[in-house]
Amino acid sequence: MDKTVKENLKKIFGFNQFRGNQESIVDNILAGKNTFVIMPTGAGKSLCYQLPAVIKEGTAIVISPLIALMKNQVDQLNAFGISAYFLNSTLSKSESNKVKKETLAGNTKLLYVAPESLTKEENINFLKQAQLSFVAIDEAHCISEWGHDFRPEYRKIKSIIAELGSHLPIIALTATATPKVQQDIQKNLQMEEADLFKSSFNRTNLFYEVRPKVKNETKKHLIKYIKSQKGKSGIIYCLSRKKVEEIAELLKVNGINAAPYHAGLDSNIRIKTQDNFLNEELDVIVATIAFGMGIDKPDVRYVIHYDVPKSLEGYYQETGRAGRDGLDGHCLMFYRYDDIIKLEKFNKDKPVNERENAKVLLQEMAAYAESSVCRRRVLLHYFGERLDTDCGFCDNCKKTKEIFNGEQMILQAIEAVEETKQRFNLDHIVNILRGVQNEYMVSYKHDQLKVFGKGIDHEEKKWKTALRQAMIFGYLDKDIENYGVIKLSKKSKAFAESPYPVTMSKDHDFEQIAEENTANELNSIGKAYDEKLFELLKAERKKVAKSKNLPPYVIFQDPSLEEMATIYPTTKEELAQINGVGMGKVVKFGAPFLKLIENYVDANDIVTAADVVVKTSGTRSKVKISIIQQVDRKIDLDEIAVNLKLSLTELLHEIEQIIYSGTKLNINYYIENIMDEDREDALYDYFMTAETDNIKSALAELEQEDFGEEEIRVYRIKFISEHAN
Repeated sequence: MDKTVKENLKKIFGFNQFRGNQESIVDNILAGKNTFVIMPTGAGKSLCYQLPAVIKEGTAIVISPLIALMKNQVDQLNAFGISAYFLNSTLSKSESNKVKKETLAGNTKLLYVAPESLTKEENINFLKQAQLSFVAIDEAHCISEWGHDFRPEYRKIKSIIAELGSHLPIIALTATATPKVQQDIQKNLQMEEADLFKSSFNRTNLFYEVRPKVKNETKKHLIKYIKSQKGKSGIIYCLSRKKVEEIAELLKVNGINAAPYHAGLDSNIRIKTQDNFLNEELDVIVATIAFGMGIDKPDVRYVIHYDVPKSLEGYYQETGRAGRDGLDGHCLMFYRYDDIIKLEKFNKDKPVNERENAKVLLQEMAAYAESSVCRRRVLLHYFGERLDTDCGFCDNCKKTKEIFNGEQMILQAIEAVEETKQRFNLDHIVNILRGVQNEYMVSYKHDQLKVFGKGIDHEEKKWKTALRQAMIFGYLDKDIENYGVIKLSKKSKAFAESPYPVTMSKDHDFEQIAEENTANELNSIGKAYDEKLFELLKAERKKVAKSKNLPPYVIFQDPSLEEMATIYPTTKEELAQINGVGMGKVVKFGAPFLKLIENYVDANDIVTAADVVVKTSGTRSKVKISIIQQVDRKIDLDEIAVNLKLSLTELLHEIEQIIYSGTKLNINYYIENIMDEDREDALYDYFMTAETDNIKSALAELEQEDFGEEEIRVYRIKFISEHAN
């Protein structure tokens, strides 16, 4: 290593020594050789081309896909005293001319260029006149159709570089490349002979976890988790701009310092949000994947995927933004298979080849999420790296799993792969083993193989689990040339000749978990309400009801008490968020209940509602407001239903929601038209003495009077509104 290089490392960048492969990479570039770098996020890729750019004569061109990243890196380099500029669509004509002038004068060490800008004739002509040292292609996976962020303009880079001069060395860098993507990049850039520097993908400080995405529960989990990470920086990734806005708003109204970030926002807002996050004026960024590419914030403590990513490369790169300072980071993904199906539908308009590629990447994503094998082993295997033992630092390593002996299944799978000449994918091999007859079986005559139907005793899901785990454990391999095709591995023959028991584990069934609603077990709220508190609340309700000379259900219904005994509201605002309560009832009846809950929480050291209540930014929907306005104008309920395109039953349900939340509605004008005073009196007497306001119970009790369900529901609205609100 040249002494000058070491001096510059210390003097400019402030580092005493290189990390990992950095030194060898810098040497390689300084020697004018083509260089291919695969290095995980946070391992110091940028330094690999920035340092040689400072040392070499001329200007290094850095091709980068993201404008936000360019600004970020140029600002950092300028702060180090390095002359760096960027050339992209955000610059005015005069700004662009200034950059070109500085470059042609030999005053620019690094020039960041967007691939779109590089294709413009005027820019190519300008670069031909400049003295260039080398070309760095950042985010090189964008070249590959198998990469997670394919950009067609990246395919043109090689021909443009050739125009600038055949002597120019190339350094291609990426944080995520499977063996297939790696091969694709080298082929496209015609640098198959380039020196390859590949670092381990194992980020040992990151804890990987997948939780089921359960309707009505996930937002509660999200808020509770973020509040448990108070003062720490985090990123939440969502797939759509709409979802980003929704989740950012949800966090803000729940007292979390969060902001949205997506390509639809004004660039000034995006820059300000990014700067606020870097300067710790914001705790949480909710973003589409447009955020964070190259954001150099070392202390992001958690990355949450609210929606499942489109590929494992994308997932790996996004989770890689956690713990770049080497301290622990938590990578949490909420998963349901419905999201995979939704993403497949998004791909329907793509060209056939792209659509098929995208489908394979989504299947790999689903397989990772559902796998019960050590997360690290699955991830590293995907990137062509093998981990021989479990990591002990992921959710799957912490959980007890349902295990089975995969010996026979591996033997049969090896036989099937061998008999089909190592030319078919996982689905086809599984169909052979299960004896599934289809057009491919007949055309390839695979239904005549000895192994056909040998594994009929196992269902398709179990076979897919077994084959994937066989590949992770090295008993089978995947073909790099033909994506998805299964091949024999170095271990296959030896295992077939001398088999032994292999412990495998059953995949997670997230659909079943969601159905059983066991997602609640994943946080400290627990599966059911606090029965002891529920009984105390019931006793309090009885006491309040007696003092007001009202039936207990008028005060609060059982489901409301159950929710109180689940999330322990201790303020008026928190109590008003409980279903069937609302601020009206809080003011009228809330005080003794709040006092009781507060005493109970203090005595039992309990996590309160502040951690788990999901507050929403809206108060009432437009439908509810419209109902209240029309009832105030004494419009007939049947007419209101028609106006709002609702059935009368649906309208009554909406009105019940309004009055059970504490809002008073006067529908006497309607009741007077449908029943006489005697029938009203009979219903009043019934509801005043009834133990419940259940409609079926009322119908059974009032059978002799021949009341209809609609009549009873309408009168119940009047009764609750007058006595509870």
